[in-house]
Amino acid sequence: MSWAEHAIFWHVYPLGFTGAPPAAEPGEPVVHRLKHLEGWLDYLIELGCNGLQLGPVFASSTHGYDTVDHFAIDPRLGDDSDFDHLIAACRERGIRLLLDGVFNHVGRAFRPAAWFGSATFEGHDALVVLDHRSEAVREHVITVMNHWLDRGADGWRLDAAYAVPPDFWRAVLPAVRERHPEAWIVGEVIHGLDYRERAGLDAVTQYELWKAIWSSLNDRNLFELSWALDRHSPDTLTFVGNHDVTRIASRLTNPAHLGHALAVLFTVAGVPSVYYGDEQAFRGVKEDRAGGDDAVRPAFPGSPAELAPFGAEVLRTHQRLIGLRRRFPWLARAETTVAHVTNRQLALRAEHEGQVVVTLLNLDDAPYQFPAVEPGVVVAESSPTPDRDRGPYGLGAQAWRVVTRTVERS
Repeated sequence: MSWAEHAIFWHVYPLGFTGAPPAAEPGEPVVHRLKHLEGWLDYLIELGCNGLQLGPVFASSTHGYDTVDHFAIDPRLGDDSDFDHLIAACRERGIRLLLDGVFNHVGRAFRPAAWFGSATFEGHDALVVLDHRSEAVREHVITVMNHWLDRGADGWRLDAAYAVPPDFWRAVLPAVRERHPEAWIVGEVIHGLDYRERAGLDAVTQYELWKAIWSSLNDRNLFELSWALDRHSPDTLTFVGNHDVTRIASRLTNPAHLGHALAVLFTVAGVPSVYYGDEQAFRGVKEDRAGGDDAVRPAFPGSPAELAPFGAEVLRTHQRLIGLRRRFPWLARAETTVAHVTNRQLALRAEHEGQVVVTLLNLDDAPYQFPAVEPGVVVAESSPTPDRDRGPYGLGAQAWRVVTRTVERS
């Protein structure tokens, strides 16, 4: 069993989180901003997470995804010693570190220009696609991945993996795994979970589930979520927010449905990730323009004590559900089936080796009595006091609940 099956990540975009300037100026001195992250590692633990998923930390010209040197920490964030110190701080706390590898494209200032392909990436002139047919590119990526795993990283998120021919990863990853057999490699894909097997990855990003969660809640059409779960796979990185999308608190039409979204995230199979600030009900809308990502990539204050109090209830909801996930780690590999569905009600049944968790969602303005899916007890819910008269399957208006099978003791 991979360590990743026990992982719950806190996902941070470092350049934004640390308040780094939007562009790197040649010749500017190194600023040791990565240290800012260390002050939040205990917060990560208190949230219930045990993994830190970092956005780009390597030298780039602007937003981090226009890499100019894969072997250097971005001077706006620090240097090798800052990275080593962060690794040590994570190790002291038992935190796994996932790095963001941008190997589909690079910035125009990337020196080995002979490795460039003939295209820019998705119309961005500043991003040049690498020639993935080149043996030199393949060897470079192997060397980079092993270099930072040697330095203490635990795995990689491969940015824009969907744009890279699967055969490229099939050629690269065996050389990485031979040296680092426990490394967890997840590829960013937007559509189609079959890319994982074709590329030989451990997991892929679950955008289909992400979209189905907020869309089905907004439309009060839980058949959409049911359909997505029929296609869902445990070999995925699951989320309701990340650095590339509008924040879940801004995306949902009804703020009361945030708990519903989280209940799904933490009770279905896969490796869950929480985007920094989502646990504090941060808002932010991604826009298709220059600087349109800034609202979802904000700076964090110097310490958790400086956070505004408005996110306290959402933080507690995260902690309750993450605690439940830690209590039932088998959910990472569970088989989820839809036990009951209407437009506004859904019962999900997750099972693994005889253990069962049932997640109930009610989007109606009236109470709803679900058919009893499994004898059980309430372990988490939107209301702190269960309606005992209605039993574990009687749900109030706009409510969610998680029920586990009653264990009979002899």
